[in-house]
Amino acid sequence: MKNTENLIDLYISLVEKIANGKSKILNFEGEDMNFYRGEIHIIKKIGDSPGIFSSEIARSMGITRAVIHKTLLKLEKRNLIKKEDCEKDKKIKKLFLTEKGLAAAKAHEQYHDEHDKAFFDFLSSLNADKRHIIEQFLIRANEMIEHHF
Repeated sequence: MKNTENLIDLYISLVEKIANGKSKILNFEGEDMNFYRGEIHIIKKIGDSPGIFSSEIARSMGITRAVIHKTLLKLEKRNLIKKEDCEKDKKIKKLFLTEKGLAAAKAHEQYHDEHDKAFFDFLSSLNADKRHIIEQFLIRANEMIEHHF
């Protein structure tokens, strides 16, 4: 029973850190390279899928188009992204990273390479059965978090 209580305490601690970390600003070295987590993850989405539409970003991140639109305006004003007309529908804009946006995406990738490598190496070292258990836990944890936030 003590082991189960410890696991629950660890889980609650993790959820609280995630919930409280949403407003944390990431500071990558360079001029104007400070980002809220949501901003840098939108930059990553655009970098991973050049020409993506804002509605696709909203859907994949589980946030409203209004929030995405507001954030995109900030990123465009900071010269991190650019918009181009869609050939099929001029009302829709395709999103691309500028040179500055590409630099931010690269800094973000380096950040994760540096800070998350040990954890990713740990996961890679596990056998398939242990990875499956972790996968099932993460699925259930995500479902639980969705009900709480």
